[in-house]
Amino acid sequence: MKWKFIEERISNILMILSTALVVGLFACIILVIAWTGIPSLTWEMVSSLPGGGFYLGKSGGILNAIIGSLLIVGLSTLSGLILSIPIVFYLNIYLGKNSKIAYLARLCCDVLYGIPSIVYGAFAFTIMIFLGLKASLLGGVIVTTLLIIPIFVRSMDEVARLVSRDMYDAVYSLGATRLEACKVVLRQIFSGVATATLLSIGRAIGDSAGVLFTAGFTDNIPESLGDPVATLPLSVFFQLSSPIPEVREKAYAAALLLTLIVLFLSIVGRIITVKSTKNKIR
Repeated sequence: MKWKFIEERISNILMILSTALVVGLFACIILVIAWTGIPSLTWEMVSSLPGGGFYLGKSGGILNAIIGSLLIVGLSTLSGLILSIPIVFYLNIYLGKNSKIAYLARLCCDVLYGIPSIVYGAFAFTIMIFLGLKASLLGGVIVTTLLIIPIFVRSMDEVARLVSRDMYDAVYSLGATRLEACKVVLRQIFSGVATATLLSIGRAIGDSAGVLFTAGFTDNIPESLGDPVATLPLSVFFQLSSPIPEVREKAYAAALLLTLIVLFLSIVGRIITVKSTKNKIR
């Protein structure tokens, strides 16, 4: 009995230390970025395009990178949702619980989930060369969509598998078709959809290796899908590579802005998740 008490105390201490480590690491990252970046974070930097010699310490801003990141994230998230939701429905409603096809599909998604973004970028770059496409907004959207589809599928799939079989039986007993059952299940897994969207946005907006090959970089705002586009992660990378201290300080300001965007989206995602749970049948 005494050993069980000691074991429980040790487990509690380890959990507290692990939580403190994660919170402390997050606080350190925020403090370092904020301490270095806030002095350089000005309205001009956020609201203006890079001027001539911006990466040499002259005037200008990163508005092109901000809009470019939002365009890639928005379009890729929308594309990922459109492609992923039917996959989740097919795995959980149209295929049986012990289906080998479903098992293989989940295994493939797990493998794709762990592949580094640089591999996706190299793959998409090869396809673009074969098709004669140049680095553009479209290329960035394609590679980012491929990157986040496994996140969407596995996150929503885990929530969909928790839906009680009694619900399916109740829906089918009312004479509903499988397509109509999908609508009912969608309401039950909406919190999972919100969580998957949040995770996907977090990875998409922070990806630099994939879009480095496919999106290119420009000081202008893209006017079409065929134009090259700048992103915040690449802007931070190029500024940190500069030998000029003022430019490196602006890189921390851009990193702080990127962190604030992710934090804002996280808060919004949590609010949506909490509100969406009201529609779930417990």
